[in-house]
Amino acid sequence: MFFDLLQAGMEVLLDTCGRRGVRPLLLIYLFVVKATADCPKPQGTGNSVLTNEALLINDFREGSSATLECANGYKKETGSGITTCINGNWTEPDIVCIKKNCGLPKRQPNMSFNTSGGTLFGDVITVFCDKGYQISGSSFKQCYATGWSGRAKCQLVTCATPAKVANGRSSWDSQGVPTYGEIIRYICNEGYALVGKDSIVCSEGGEYDSQPPECKGGRGILTGEDRAATTSVTSTTSFQDMHNGAVDVNKDIGYVPVIVSVICISLVVCILVVFLHKYLLKRKGSYDTREDLKPELLQFQNL
Repeated sequence: MFFDLLQAGMEVLLDTCGRRGVRPLLLIYLFVVKATADCPKPQGTGNSVLTNEALLINDFREGSSATLECANGYKKETGSGITTCINGNWTEPDIVCIKKNCGLPKRQPNMSFNTSGGTLFGDVITVFCDKGYQISGSSFKQCYATGWSGRAKCQLVTCATPAKVANGRSSWDSQGVPTYGEIIRYICNEGYALVGKDSIVCSEGGEYDSQPPECKGGRGILTGEDRAATTSVTSTTSFQDMHNGAVDVNKDIGYVPVIVSVICISLVVCILVVFLHKYLLKRKGSYDTREDLKPELLQFQNL
């Protein structure tokens, strides 16, 4: 306003006084313009920026104002944000901006969060799933101006369809796939014996805790009754083979205890026979009438 009045006054003086007043008035004009210089375009701080209206203004003259607002990700705590051009400089804006707080993410089933890194603008948190569940999507979230970024779900862990076993079958008959914790049991067909664990479990890693068993048949695979019968026959045969001298001790170390037992029993029997013989002799001597010595005694008498 002052600048416009000064310019109008100069035009009037030029018309009335002619060229003689031009030089002094020009000096006065330059002095006044310098004293009332425009301010440079204001700048925001780290957490505040000019409003869109202020950004559209190119010239900021003495006494004019501009408004600042909080930057993206910040919100105004106090102040108006107005700054004024005085003597070519801007006054300090009074606005105070603080970071936005995203708060805790929306709760989802079987999901938890590690918020030790904070929940303010720019902070990052980690996503965890309960045991038996796995993350689908991003495993972390970041606090943006619009809220938490990243989408994640906790899905139940699944395992592959159980493998089939030759000469046997499993308890799994569903069209889907087993989930965490499900137990698959195996049964062998008649005439076949199960080798290995009879069940497998779908673990939290999406794998089974062990390999499926096998169903085997033929020699070498015996039931409990067959094993008992075989053991009995083997023991009887072992004694008979030892009696016939057909057992090779060095060939099968399993016969050593049997041989030792037989030897011990034979020694005991021999000892018993010796003692029995002596006992019988003693009993015979106690009833001996000495009749067998009579002819000899008669010979000695004849002499």
